[in-house]
Amino acid sequence: MNQPDDFLRDRLPPARQTPVGPPPRPQANDPRAAPPQRPAPPRPAPRSDRPSWSDIDFSPGVEPEPRRPGPKYGWRRVVYQATFGLVNLGPSAGEKQDAAYEATIGSTLRGNYKVGVLGKGGVGKTTVAASVGSIFAELRRQDRVVAIDADTAFGRLGSRIDPQTSGSYWEIAADKNLQSFADVSTRVGSNSAGLYVLAGEPTAGPRRVLDPAVYREATSRLDRHFTIAIIDCGSTMDAPVTQEALSDLDALIVVSSPWADGASAAAQTMEWLAAHGRTGLLHRTVVVLNDSDGHSDKRTRSVLAHQFVDRGQTVVEVPFDPHLRPGGVIDVKSELARGTRRRFLQISAAVAGFFAARPESPREPR
Repeated sequence: MNQPDDFLRDRLPPARQTPVGPPPRPQANDPRAAPPQRPAPPRPAPRSDRPSWSDIDFSPGVEPEPRRPGPKYGWRRVVYQATFGLVNLGPSAGEKQDAAYEATIGSTLRGNYKVGVLGKGGVGKTTVAASVGSIFAELRRQDRVVAIDADTAFGRLGSRIDPQTSGSYWEIAADKNLQSFADVSTRVGSNSAGLYVLAGEPTAGPRRVLDPAVYREATSRLDRHFTIAIIDCGSTMDAPVTQEALSDLDALIVVSSPWADGASAAAQTMEWLAAHGRTGLLHRTVVVLNDSDGHSDKRTRSVLAHQFVDRGQTVVEVPFDPHLRPGGVIDVKSELARGTRRRFLQISAAVAGFFAARPESPREPR
Protein backbone atom coordinates (compact mmCIF):
# COMPACT_ATOMS: atom_id res chain seq x y z
CA MET A 1 0.00 0.00 0.00
CA ASN A 2 1.39 3.48 -0.90
CA GLN A 3 1.59 6.50 1.36
CA PRO A 4 -1.70 8.26 0.26
CA ASP A 5 -3.64 5.13 1.21
CA ASP A 6 -2.05 4.98 4.62
CA PHE A 7 -2.88 8.64 5.08
CA LEU A 8 -6.56 8.16 4.25
CA ARG A 9 -6.85 5.06 6.43
CA ASP A 10 -5.52 6.82 9.44
CA ARG A 11 -7.99 9.68 9.10
CA LEU A 12 -11.26 7.77 8.32
CA PRO A 13 -13.54 7.07 11.32
CA PRO A 14 -13.83 3.39 12.30
CA ALA A 15 -16.85 1.50 10.90
CA ARG A 16 -19.80 1.34 13.29
CA GLN A 17 -20.47 -2.20 14.40
CA THR A 18 -24.04 -3.38 14.76
CA PRO A 19 -24.58 -4.80 18.26
CA VAL A 20 -25.53 -8.48 18.34
CA GLY A 21 -28.51 -9.38 20.54
CA PRO A 22 -32.30 -9.30 20.69
CA PRO A 23 -34.01 -6.45 18.94
CA PRO A 24 -34.95 -3.58 21.15
CA ARG A 25 -38.40 -3.68 22.63
CA PRO A 26 -40.73 -1.00 21.43
CA GLN A 27 -41.39 1.70 23.94
CA ALA A 28 -44.81 2.46 25.20
CA ASN A 29 -44.96 5.78 23.33
CA ASP A 30 -43.53 4.28 20.13
CA PRO A 31 -46.13 4.87 17.42
CA ARG A 32 -44.93 1.87 15.47
CA ALA A 33 -47.02 -1.29 16.19
CA ALA A 34 -45.24 -4.37 17.35
CA PRO A 35 -45.16 -7.18 14.75
CA PRO A 36 -47.89 -9.85 15.28
CA GLN A 37 -46.76 -12.85 17.27
CA ARG A 38 -47.47 -16.38 15.87
CA PRO A 39 -49.18 -18.74 18.33
CA ALA A 40 -46.88 -21.40 19.66
CA PRO A 41 -47.67 -24.90 18.34
CA PRO A 42 -49.37 -27.24 20.87
CA ARG A 43 -46.96 -29.30 22.85
CA PRO A 44 -47.40 -33.04 22.24
CA ALA A 45 -48.65 -35.02 25.21
CA PRO A 46 -45.91 -36.97 26.90
CA ARG A 47 -45.83 -40.63 25.79
CA SER A 48 -46.44 -43.18 28.46
CA ASP A 49 -44.51 -46.43 28.45
CA ARG A 50 -47.34 -48.19 30.34
CA PRO A 51 -49.38 -50.48 27.93
CA SER A 52 -53.11 -50.09 27.67
CA TRP A 53 -55.31 -52.76 29.25
CA SER A 54 -57.07 -53.20 25.93
CA ASP A 55 -53.80 -54.08 24.21
CA ILE A 56 -53.10 -57.12 26.37
CA ASP A 57 -53.06 -60.36 24.32
CA PHE A 58 -53.97 -63.38 26.39
CA SER A 59 -53.62 -65.89 23.54
CA PRO A 60 -50.47 -68.05 23.57
CA GLY A 61 -47.89 -66.97 21.06
CA VAL A 62 -46.91 -70.43 19.89
CA GLU A 63 -48.90 -73.54 20.74
CA PRO A 64 -46.73 -76.35 22.06
CA GLU A 65 -46.54 -79.45 19.94
CA PRO A 66 -48.73 -82.28 21.23
CA ARG A 67 -46.76 -84.77 23.22
CA ARG A 68 -46.36 -88.11 21.56
CA PRO A 69 -48.31 -90.78 23.45
CA GLY A 70 -46.20 -93.30 25.28
CA PRO A 71 -46.48 -97.06 24.71
CA LYS A 72 -48.89 -98.94 26.97
CA TYR A 73 -47.15 -102.29 27.17
CA GLY A 74 -44.23 -104.40 25.91
CA TRP A 75 -40.53 -103.61 25.81
CA ARG A 76 -41.27 -100.13 24.49
CA ARG A 77 -43.11 -99.43 27.71
CA VAL A 78 -40.14 -100.71 29.75
CA VAL A 79 -37.76 -98.35 27.93
CA TYR A 80 -40.19 -95.45 28.32
CA GLN A 81 -40.48 -95.96 32.08
CA ALA A 82 -36.78 -96.68 32.62
CA THR A 83 -35.82 -93.35 30.98
CA PHE A 84 -38.59 -91.41 32.77
CA GLY A 85 -40.20 -90.64 29.44
CA LEU A 86 -37.08 -89.25 27.77
CA VAL A 87 -36.94 -92.10 25.26
CA ASN A 88 -40.39 -92.46 23.73
CA LEU A 89 -40.57 -94.93 20.86
CA GLY A 90 -44.32 -94.46 20.59
CA PRO A 91 -47.04 -97.11 20.36
CA SER A 92 -46.27 -100.35 18.57
CA ALA A 93 -48.10 -101.47 15.44
CA GLY A 94 -50.33 -103.68 17.58
CA GLU A 95 -51.28 -100.77 19.85
CA LYS A 96 -52.10 -98.61 16.84
CA GLN A 97 -54.30 -101.38 15.46
CA ASP A 98 -56.08 -101.71 18.81
CA ALA A 99 -56.67 -97.96 18.86
CA ALA A 100 -58.18 -98.10 15.36
CA TYR A 101 -60.53 -100.93 16.40
CA GLU A 102 -61.55 -99.05 19.55
CA ALA A 103 -62.28 -95.89 17.56
CA THR A 104 -64.58 -97.84 15.25
CA ILE A 105 -66.37 -99.52 18.15
CA GLY A 106 -66.89 -96.19 19.91
CA SER A 107 -68.23 -94.33 16.87
CA THR A 108 -71.55 -92.48 17.08
CA LEU A 109 -74.69 -94.61 16.70
CA ARG A 110 -78.33 -93.65 16.26
CA GLY A 111 -81.09 -95.99 17.25
CA ASN A 112 -81.05 -99.54 18.59
CA TYR A 113 -79.00 -102.44 17.25
CA LYS A 114 -79.17 -106.19 17.68
CA VAL A 115 -76.41 -108.74 17.08
CA GLY A 116 -77.15 -112.46 16.91
CA VAL A 117 -74.61 -115.16 17.78
CA LEU A 118 -75.07 -118.61 16.22
CA GLY A 119 -73.14 -121.86 16.38
CA LYS A 120 -73.54 -125.48 17.20
CA GLY A 121 -72.96 -126.71 20.75
CA GLY A 122 -69.40 -126.86 22.04
CA VAL A 123 -67.82 -124.27 19.72
CA GLY A 124 -67.80 -121.42 22.27
CA LYS A 125 -70.89 -119.56 21.07
CA THR A 126 -71.85 -118.28 24.53
CA THR A 127 -68.24 -117.35 25.30
CA VAL A 128 -68.04 -115.24 22.15
CA ALA A 129 -71.39 -113.58 22.90
CA ALA A 130 -70.30 -112.62 26.44
CA SER A 131 -66.87 -111.40 25.27
CA VAL A 132 -68.15 -109.26 22.38
CA GLY A 133 -70.87 -107.80 24.60
CA SER A 134 -68.29 -106.92 27.27
CA ILE A 135 -66.07 -105.20 24.69
CA PHE A 136 -68.96 -103.06 23.51
CA ALA A 137 -69.99 -102.23 27.08
CA GLU A 138 -66.44 -101.29 28.07
CA LEU A 139 -65.84 -98.99 25.09
CA ARG A 140 -69.32 -97.49 24.88
CA ARG A 141 -69.91 -96.22 28.38
CA GLN A 142 -72.26 -93.56 27.04
CA ASP A 143 -74.66 -96.32 25.96
CA ARG A 144 -76.16 -99.37 27.63
CA VAL A 145 -75.40 -102.84 26.27
CA VAL A 146 -77.29 -106.00 27.20
CA ALA A 147 -76.64 -109.66 26.42
CA ILE A 148 -79.78 -111.77 26.04
CA ASP A 149 -79.90 -115.54 26.42
CA ALA A 150 -82.20 -116.87 23.68
CA ASP A 151 -80.87 -120.44 23.77
CA THR A 152 -83.77 -122.62 24.89
CA ALA A 153 -81.50 -125.63 25.39
CA PHE A 154 -80.34 -124.72 28.91
CA GLY A 155 -78.49 -121.55 27.93
CA ARG A 156 -75.72 -120.49 30.29
CA LEU A 157 -75.06 -116.91 29.23
CA GLY A 158 -75.83 -115.57 32.71
CA SER A 159 -73.08 -117.68 34.31
CA ARG A 160 -70.48 -116.08 32.01
CA ILE A 161 -71.53 -112.55 32.89
CA ASP A 162 -73.25 -112.45 36.28
CA PRO A 163 -74.05 -115.73 38.06
CA GLN A 164 -76.08 -113.82 40.67
CA THR A 165 -78.68 -112.55 38.22
CA SER A 166 -82.18 -113.71 39.07
CA GLY A 167 -84.39 -111.96 36.52
CA SER A 168 -86.05 -113.71 33.59
CA TYR A 169 -88.02 -113.13 30.41
CA TRP A 170 -91.28 -113.89 32.17
CA GLU A 171 -90.74 -111.32 34.90
CA ILE A 172 -89.92 -108.57 32.40
CA ALA A 173 -92.78 -109.48 30.06
CA ALA A 174 -95.35 -109.71 32.87
CA ASP A 175 -94.37 -106.64 34.93
CA LYS A 176 -96.40 -103.68 33.63
CA ASN A 177 -94.65 -101.23 35.95
CA LEU A 178 -91.26 -101.34 34.23
CA GLN A 179 -91.08 -97.69 33.17
CA SER A 180 -87.59 -96.40 34.06
CA PHE A 181 -84.18 -97.98 33.70
CA ALA A 182 -84.04 -98.31 37.48
CA ASP A 183 -87.04 -100.61 37.25
CA VAL A 184 -85.41 -102.71 34.51
CA SER A 185 -82.01 -102.90 36.24
CA THR A 186 -83.54 -104.92 39.08
CA ARG A 187 -84.42 -107.66 36.57
CA VAL A 188 -81.01 -108.00 34.90
CA GLY A 189 -77.45 -108.75 36.05
CA SER A 190 -74.20 -107.02 35.09
CA ASN A 191 -70.42 -107.47 35.12
CA SER A 192 -67.43 -105.20 35.76
CA ALA A 193 -67.31 -104.06 32.11
CA GLY A 194 -70.81 -102.65 32.41
CA LEU A 195 -72.51 -105.37 30.36
CA TYR A 196 -76.03 -106.25 31.47
CA VAL A 197 -77.50 -109.69 30.98
CA LEU A 198 -80.98 -111.15 30.76
CA ALA A 199 -80.74 -114.82 31.63
CA GLY A 200 -82.83 -117.47 29.94
CA GLU A 201 -84.45 -120.00 32.19
CA PRO A 202 -84.94 -119.14 35.87
CA THR A 203 -82.31 -120.60 38.17
CA ALA A 204 -84.91 -121.98 40.53
CA GLY A 205 -88.36 -123.47 40.18
CA PRO A 206 -89.86 -125.58 37.40
CA ARG A 207 -88.49 -125.29 33.92
CA ARG A 208 -90.28 -122.88 31.61
CA VAL A 209 -89.72 -123.08 27.86
CA LEU A 210 -89.27 -119.74 26.16
CA ASP A 211 -91.67 -119.04 23.31
CA PRO A 212 -91.55 -116.32 20.59
CA ALA A 213 -94.34 -114.22 22.14
CA VAL A 214 -92.58 -113.89 25.51
CA TYR A 215 -89.25 -113.24 23.77
CA ARG A 216 -90.81 -110.49 21.63
CA GLU A 217 -92.51 -108.78 24.57
CA ALA A 218 -89.43 -108.84 26.80
CA THR A 219 -86.97 -107.65 24.15
CA SER A 220 -89.29 -104.85 23.04
CA ARG A 221 -89.22 -103.52 26.61
CA LEU A 222 -85.44 -103.76 26.75
CA ASP A 223 -85.20 -101.82 23.48
CA ARG A 224 -86.43 -98.72 25.33
CA HIS A 225 -83.38 -98.70 27.60
CA PHE A 226 -80.50 -100.40 25.75
CA THR A 227 -78.69 -99.26 22.61
CA ILE A 228 -77.05 -102.58 21.73
CA ALA A 229 -78.31 -106.11 22.40
CA ILE A 230 -76.20 -109.25 21.90
CA ILE A 231 -78.53 -112.23 21.35
CA ASP A 232 -77.11 -115.64 22.21
CA CYS A 233 -79.28 -117.75 19.90
CA GLY A 234 -79.94 -121.47 20.04
CA SER A 235 -77.96 -123.95 18.01
CA THR A 236 -81.03 -125.08 16.04
CA MET A 237 -81.87 -122.78 13.16
CA ASP A 238 -85.48 -123.96 12.93
CA ALA A 239 -86.29 -123.28 16.60
CA PRO A 240 -89.19 -120.76 16.88
CA VAL A 241 -87.31 -118.40 19.20
CA THR A 242 -84.25 -118.46 16.91
CA GLN A 243 -86.50 -117.61 13.97
CA GLU A 244 -87.96 -114.71 15.91
CA ALA A 245 -84.50 -113.44 16.83
CA LEU A 246 -83.20 -113.69 13.25
CA SER A 247 -86.05 -111.53 11.99
CA ASP A 248 -84.74 -108.50 13.87
CA LEU A 249 -80.94 -108.51 13.60
CA ASP A 250 -78.53 -105.87 12.30
CA ALA A 251 -75.50 -108.17 12.34
CA LEU A 252 -74.69 -111.82 12.90
CA ILE A 253 -71.72 -113.71 14.35
CA VAL A 254 -71.39 -117.35 13.32
CA VAL A 255 -69.03 -119.25 15.62
CA SER A 256 -67.18 -122.33 14.36
CA SER A 257 -64.51 -124.61 15.70
CA PRO A 258 -61.22 -124.53 13.74
CA TRP A 259 -61.89 -128.05 12.44
CA ALA A 260 -63.59 -129.33 9.34
CA ASP A 261 -66.75 -130.54 11.11
CA GLY A 262 -67.29 -127.20 12.84
CA ALA A 263 -66.64 -125.26 9.64
CA SER A 264 -69.08 -127.53 7.81
CA ALA A 265 -71.80 -126.67 10.34
CA ALA A 266 -71.03 -122.96 9.94
CA ALA A 267 -71.23 -123.31 6.15
CA GLN A 268 -74.63 -124.94 6.50
CA THR A 269 -75.78 -121.98 8.56
CA MET A 270 -74.69 -119.61 5.79
CA GLU A 271 -76.42 -121.75 3.21
CA TRP A 272 -79.61 -121.75 5.28
CA LEU A 273 -79.58 -117.94 5.46
CA ALA A 274 -79.20 -117.68 1.69
CA ALA A 275 -81.93 -120.23 1.03
CA HIS A 276 -84.41 -118.44 3.32
CA GLY A 277 -84.03 -115.02 1.75
CA ARG A 278 -81.71 -113.54 4.38
CA THR A 279 -78.92 -112.51 2.03
CA GLY A 280 -78.85 -109.04 3.58
CA LEU A 281 -78.00 -110.52 6.96
CA LEU A 282 -75.54 -112.88 5.31
CA HIS A 283 -73.57 -109.87 4.08
CA ARG A 284 -73.44 -108.56 7.63
CA THR A 285 -72.04 -111.75 9.12
CA VAL A 286 -68.69 -112.34 10.81
CA VAL A 287 -67.36 -115.91 10.93
CA VAL A 288 -65.33 -116.66 14.07
CA LEU A 289 -62.96 -119.63 14.09
CA ASN A 290 -62.69 -120.17 17.83
CA ASP A 291 -59.89 -122.39 19.15
CA SER A 292 -61.58 -123.29 22.42
CA ASP A 293 -59.25 -126.14 23.45
CA GLY A 294 -55.85 -125.14 22.02
CA HIS A 295 -55.49 -128.22 19.80
CA SER A 296 -56.18 -126.65 16.42
CA ASP A 297 -53.84 -127.02 13.47
CA LYS A 298 -52.54 -123.81 11.94
CA ARG A 299 -52.72 -125.15 8.38
CA THR A 300 -56.29 -126.36 8.82
CA ARG A 301 -57.34 -123.00 10.26
CA SER A 302 -55.82 -121.21 7.30
CA VAL A 303 -57.59 -123.45 4.77
CA LEU A 304 -60.94 -123.02 6.50
CA ALA A 305 -60.53 -119.26 6.78
CA HIS A 306 -59.82 -118.98 3.06
CA GLN A 307 -62.93 -121.00 2.28
CA PHE A 308 -65.11 -118.36 3.94
CA VAL A 309 -63.08 -115.37 2.75
CA ASP A 310 -63.36 -116.53 -0.86
CA ARG A 311 -67.14 -116.36 -0.44
CA GLY A 312 -67.05 -112.77 0.75
CA GLN A 313 -67.27 -113.32 4.50
CA THR A 314 -65.32 -111.54 7.20
CA VAL A 315 -63.31 -114.11 9.17
CA VAL A 316 -61.59 -113.70 12.55
CA GLU A 317 -59.51 -116.41 14.21
CA VAL A 318 -59.65 -116.39 18.01
CA PRO A 319 -56.69 -118.18 19.62
CA PHE A 320 -56.91 -120.45 22.63
CA ASP A 321 -57.03 -118.56 25.91
CA PRO A 322 -56.92 -120.37 29.28
CA HIS A 323 -59.11 -117.69 30.84
CA LEU A 324 -62.01 -118.59 28.54
CA ARG A 325 -61.76 -122.35 28.91
CA PRO A 326 -62.85 -123.21 32.47
CA GLY A 327 -66.13 -121.31 32.43
CA GLY A 328 -67.16 -118.70 34.95
CA VAL A 329 -67.26 -114.93 34.60
CA ILE A 330 -65.29 -113.53 31.65
CA ASP A 331 -63.05 -110.51 32.25
CA VAL A 332 -62.08 -109.02 28.88
CA LYS A 333 -60.07 -106.17 30.37
CA SER A 334 -57.76 -107.78 32.92
CA GLU A 335 -57.74 -111.54 32.36
CA LEU A 336 -57.74 -112.00 28.59
CA ALA A 337 -54.40 -112.38 26.84
CA ARG A 338 -53.49 -109.38 24.73
CA GLY A 339 -53.74 -111.32 21.46
CA THR A 340 -57.15 -112.73 22.39
CA ARG A 341 -58.50 -109.32 23.32
CA ARG A 342 -57.28 -107.94 19.99
CA ARG A 343 -59.30 -110.58 18.13
CA PHE A 344 -62.46 -109.67 20.05
CA LEU A 345 -61.76 -106.02 19.30
CA GLN A 346 -61.55 -106.99 15.63
CA ILE A 347 -64.88 -108.85 15.79
CA SER A 348 -66.60 -105.96 17.56
CA ALA A 349 -65.17 -103.41 15.11
CA ALA A 350 -66.48 -105.44 12.16
CA VAL A 351 -69.93 -105.54 13.76
CA ALA A 352 -69.82 -101.79 14.46
CA GLY A 353 -69.00 -101.27 10.78
CA PHE A 354 -72.23 -103.08 9.91
CA PHE A 355 -74.08 -100.74 12.27
CA ALA A 356 -72.71 -97.68 10.49
CA ALA A 357 -73.79 -99.07 7.11
CA ARG A 358 -77.40 -99.58 8.18
CA PRO A 359 -79.75 -97.24 6.29
CA GLU A 360 -81.88 -94.78 8.21
CA SER A 361 -85.03 -96.15 6.59
CA PRO A 362 -87.11 -98.84 8.34
CA ARG A 363 -85.44 -102.23 8.56
CA GLU A 364 -85.88 -104.66 5.73
CA PRO A 365 -87.06 -108.15 6.56
CA ARG A 366 -84.07 -110.18 7.62
